[in-house]
Amino acid sequence: MTSQPDIAALAQAIPAWGRELGLAEVRIAGIDLTQEEAGLQAWLDAGMHGEMDYMASHGMKRARPAELVPGTLRVITARLDYLSQAGAQDWRVAERQRQADAGAAVVSVYARGRDYHKVLRSRLQRLAERIAQTAGPFGYRVFTDSAPVLEVALAGQAGLGWRGKHTLLLNRQAGSMFFLGEIYTDLPLPVDVPVDAHCGTCHACIDACPTQAIVGPYRLDARRCISYLTIELKGSIPEELRPLIGNRVYGCDDCQLACPWNKFAQRAVLPDFEVRNGLDGAGLVELFAWSEEEFNRRLEGSPIRRIGHERWLRNIAVALGNAATAGKAQPDMVAALQSRADHPSELVREHVAWALAQHQ
Repeated sequence: MTSQPDIAALAQAIPAWGRELGLAEVRIAGIDLTQEEAGLQAWLDAGMHGEMDYMASHGMKRARPAELVPGTLRVITARLDYLSQAGAQDWRVAERQRQADAGAAVVSVYARGRDYHKVLRSRLQRLAERIAQTAGPFGYRVFTDSAPVLEVALAGQAGLGWRGKHTLLLNRQAGSMFFLGEIYTDLPLPVDVPVDAHCGTCHACIDACPTQAIVGPYRLDARRCISYLTIELKGSIPEELRPLIGNRVYGCDDCQLACPWNKFAQRAVLPDFEVRNGLDGAGLVELFAWSEEEFNRRLEGSPIRRIGHERWLRNIAVALGNAATAGKAQPDMVAALQSRADHPSELVREHVAWALAQHQ
């Protein structure tokens, strides 16, 4: 174990090493999350996690870092900006324009490039190895949205930002357009201090949610969230929610588009998050025509690939149906849906039938 003066110097060096690796900001949190336990349990008890069984399967380990990784004393938490360098200067206006085009396939901004799990995990692993060069071998584990970790709470404790009313982390200099990742460590590093919240009386995110999934400040019912419905939900999308999804085929950014702090969103410094496959301008008919082989080939290395071709078609079918009710019905949309009417998947057939009914 290194001496205390070395530990203090190490804590000062870690953020600079993180920036060298492309991380926007790195800070250090303690591991006392007891104040989060009651809220987490109440959220689980209310069933607001839906089919995300992994949210409940580890009990309170999510709020107890030292139970998840024995020996953990601190959490090094980092954020990584993902907004494309090549995107429109006023990206929020551009995103709203795409949402207003019923024939456009809207993919959440974060998912248009390379899978962030791989990118951020790799950077954090390299940061841990850099720490070991100075501190010697030490105990650690790297996480990127891959384990029972209360990422926002830890980032908030470390002063990376504060929890917004939409439950995402907000940063005064960067809004919310970034990923979070952690290194659980047994190094007794000095901790950083939290920052004050700056949402005030604003409730723009709550008002903006198409499905009213934000049921109150800091309280999200995932079962109504479009990100959950298009990514996590494995089965049929509830019929009453389908019209509210609009043309969003993977995820949803509406609460972030509405947030005033995102006028400060920072552009990615890594090329990994530049748009692939034209996903910032693709049409519904075009993407619905992808075969399973084409889906897997084009989306290799993309976070979208994990939902599989079946759910991809399910999501796009709903959006094609919504195009009709938005007054944008086109013969090619009907033809596209009819081409999948006898799809081997019952899930796809059901959503295609629903979509075709909207065009009648």
